[in-house]
Amino acid sequence: MKVFLGIDVGSVSTNVAVLNNQDKVIDTLYIRTQGRPIEAVQNGLKQINERNSNLTVSGVGTTGSGRQLAAVVVGADSIKNEITAHAIAAMHTVPDVQTIIEIGGQDSKIILIRHGVVIDFAMNSVCAAGTGSFLDQQAARLSMPIEDFGSRALESTTPIRVAGRCAVFAESDMIHKQQTGHQIADILNGLCQALVRNYLNNVGKGKSIQAPILFQGGVAANQGMKQAFENALDLPVMIPPHYNVMGAIGAALLAKEQVKEKPSTVFRGFDLIHNNYRPHSFECKGCPNLCEIIEIQLNNEIAARWGDRCGKWSNKETIHH
Repeated sequence: MKVFLGIDVGSVSTNVAVLNNQDKVIDTLYIRTQGRPIEAVQNGLKQINERNSNLTVSGVGTTGSGRQLAAVVVGADSIKNEITAHAIAAMHTVPDVQTIIEIGGQDSKIILIRHGVVIDFAMNSVCAAGTGSFLDQQAARLSMPIEDFGSRALESTTPIRVAGRCAVFAESDMIHKQQTGHQIADILNGLCQALVRNYLNNVGKGKSIQAPILFQGGVAANQGMKQAFENALDLPVMIPPHYNVMGAIGAALLAKEQVKEKPSTVFRGFDLIHNNYRPHSFECKGCPNLCEIIEIQLNNEIAARWGDRCGKWSNKETIHH
């Protein structure tokens, strides 16, 4: 079966999507990166290969904060940023989508689309409040599986106001509310509302949020957050079927476009799971910029370098795919 692979390497999760020639999603994988992106990519491809027989990879795309690294590891035909990947996947799912709310493990984004074109976007990677990691942390503090967080929040009858400006204040305010005897469901609901307020005041500030609205990223699994967005915006919010791997789906769709102009894919094949990759970095002292150059070695040969502004290192010939 001819397929296209999309790989989205983020700080919290590494996601893989497999699409067939008709752009139908035939398999997806969501695994924790755990600070080891190369191993996460190799492990992800190993699982995909074991779960699906006779895959012929026609193209591979990477996205996410680790897209350059993943591209070298797998041999990628397309390397695109998350904004492009999420927008492409959203328009593929809901062609007339106008707003994308994306909240992942470490950051949150808003993307505005009009007539099939991205006209504006904003990202927040500075504050932890409202991200998946913060919600994980609060669920753990309440000894509750994160999967139950949203449904518990929906049980609330009298939500309370939680300070959501900052992760530290939100946590101390939640503890204070617990100590004064408020119900856990009401506190969770209050937290969802606070995080939505935080998102709309920071990431969505001054943006014209119009329906159809798609909610993507791992946090979209939280029904409490979905309801809080609907209440705040007074608009319906849709959660796509593959909400947590939309970046990877977008990367696969972009790879399909890219290989149309190429004679063949540069994918290294599923045997890459046995390759030995070693990344390290050094500071270039060639000029006052002092760029941090990232170098990756494949089986003890330099495979790629990037991070320089002038191209002195990244343009050097390295071993071919």
